[in-house]
Amino acid sequence: MGAKAFGNFGGSGRERARRRGQGQLEAQVLAALHHSPVPATAAWVQERLGGDLAYTTVMTILSRLHAKQAVTRERSGRAYVWTPAADEAGLAALRMRRVLDGEPDRDAVLTSFVSALSAHDEQLLRTLLDRDAADGPGPAENLPASDAPAAAEEPHPAPAPAPGRHHPSDEARGG
Repeated sequence: MGAKAFGNFGGSGRERARRRGQGQLEAQVLAALHHSPVPATAAWVQERLGGDLAYTTVMTILSRLHAKQAVTRERSGRAYVWTPAADEAGLAALRMRRVLDGEPDRDAVLTSFVSALSAHDEQLLRTLLDRDAADGPGPAENLPASDAPAAAEEPHPAPAPAPGRHHPSDEARGG
């Protein structure tokens, strides 16, 4: 068939024996889902990834992405069809939030993170924070920092906009 493969999964022997990291597979599965004009089955995703991954591996990755709320699923007969709820950037942001949530000293982690930012990234972060502040304070923003709940942000990321749709953060990214 004329399916476009996402990633270099063809070949045999040592090429195929190389293991891919979970993050890499998740990104490739998300990329395949983003290229589907309609919700896709695991078999469709497997075909787009070059076919050398086992169907069960694709299902495992889709299930993990679903648990991370990076994809949604809906029953279609006996199978599920899958739709991306986050792009690679959204998935990375979710991982960053989970790491931060697991740390006992959020202030120290954020301080260290911000101090290591490039000048461009720091300016981008300032722009995003200024825009968020202009939209109005949230309930946690009215509290002193030491009284603010540890999870002041939303517990789950907002879904990424569908391709071709405008998202407020596009301007900050220069898009």
